[in-house]
Amino acid sequence: MRALTRARWATLPALLLALIGATAADAAPKPRNVLILPFATVDLTRDEHWIGEGVAQSLMLSLVHVPGLVQIERERIRALPQPEAWDEAAAVSAAKRLGADLALFGEVKRTGTDLIVQPRFVELHGDKVDRGALDTFAVADGQLLDRLRQLPAAYLKAMKAPASDVELARAQKWAAPTTVVRAFELYVRGRQASYRGTQDASEAAVEFLSRAIEADPQFVAAQYALGVVHQNLGNRWKAAAQFRASAQLDPTYAEPYKALGDLYLTAPRRLFEEAIKAYGKAIELRPFYAEAHVGLGDALAAKGEVDPAVAAYQKGLEYNPMNAKVHVSLGKIYYSEKGLYYESVTAYKKAIDLDPGYLDARMGLAEVYEDKGLYKEAIDEYRKVVDADPKNSGALYNLALVYEKVDPKEAMSLWERYIALAGSQPSEKDWVDVARLHLKKLKQQHGN
Repeated sequence: MRALTRARWATLPALLLALIGATAADAAPKPRNVLILPFATVDLTRDEHWIGEGVAQSLMLSLVHVPGLVQIERERIRALPQPEAWDEAAAVSAAKRLGADLALFGEVKRTGTDLIVQPRFVELHGDKVDRGALDTFAVADGQLLDRLRQLPAAYLKAMKAPASDVELARAQKWAAPTTVVRAFELYVRGRQASYRGTQDASEAAVEFLSRAIEADPQFVAAQYALGVVHQNLGNRWKAAAQFRASAQLDPTYAEPYKALGDLYLTAPRRLFEEAIKAYGKAIELRPFYAEAHVGLGDALAAKGEVDPAVAAYQKGLEYNPMNAKVHVSLGKIYYSEKGLYYESVTAYKKAIDLDPGYLDARMGLAEVYEDKGLYKEAIDEYRKVVDADPKNSGALYNLALVYEKVDPKEAMSLWERYIALAGSQPSEKDWVDVARLHLKKLKQQHGN
């Protein structure tokens, strides 16, 4: 299913070297990993429960503009036990499991016609947990977005997180990403649906986010979020249209440029130069955007620009040391481009330590083991991928290949399993044909 290749070496134009380079004066503050959780809404009506997630979404949209605060992806929470409400105990447990330095959570209650919001946070220093609570504030009917606009500044002050006047203004702007409360509610419900990760949930997210845009056509974050869901569904053209719409509405928003870079990089025609320009624009808008640096590294690596790619990855790690994807990218380039086995294995293992559920890291590590003839180690990693995701056809295919070298009988069983899984998928047709040839050969050699 994959091949380790050696790409050509080249140099990056001076403009891009200047882009990914950094001076001491530009050094970012030491990053802290932040887990933002939905606020508890225990005594609110069912129709109001979205408000707890809404506070979290407001914080997520706003604090991404503050350097030194690295948000842990919400999708990773799915792998954790889900409490009835994210109270302090649950927040601390989740923060420890996910390697967070800070966890933001709180409560939203109703008193008469007002909502009462109690923002809280915990800061972890090893086994020590420091607790913090901000002043409660009341939200009158129809005033939710106005009140949320002040929350980022209060959190930043309480957490002693430095932010310039410009960064603080951006955070306050994005804390209330629309002026229409109904549009914000639909956006929040769409984001909630998208986190579930299923086909049905993604289709529901498209419906909610489309309605959010109907309610407020200027809703930049909703345009971008809809593009992300379309991308996850494989609707590349619709995704690109939404990203461009988002960027046109607010040319200072970095996310759609990074997302367009991802689309260009994975396009059938592999539009490397366009991807590099898109990532570069995202970095220009937000120099500490770690994921954009990673995307730039991937685009450069795909072009064979090895050393500049490594520089871009290292820049991404400077801004987000917890980014498992960077370590996977480094693992690939260390082995396939530089032939550095130990450095590659170390990078993949670091990615797994940071995110045990990141299956691409285990796949990459297994491929290196397999290529070096360490079949037992390769089998262990491929098995972990298949156990975690039984429908991962790539891992199943590779596992069958490795077993051919150590246990032909088990290989036959795995080839049959792969063919049953992938036989109806048009994108797998060529690989299924190869699998059938392998199975036929093994049966001739070792019987049924």
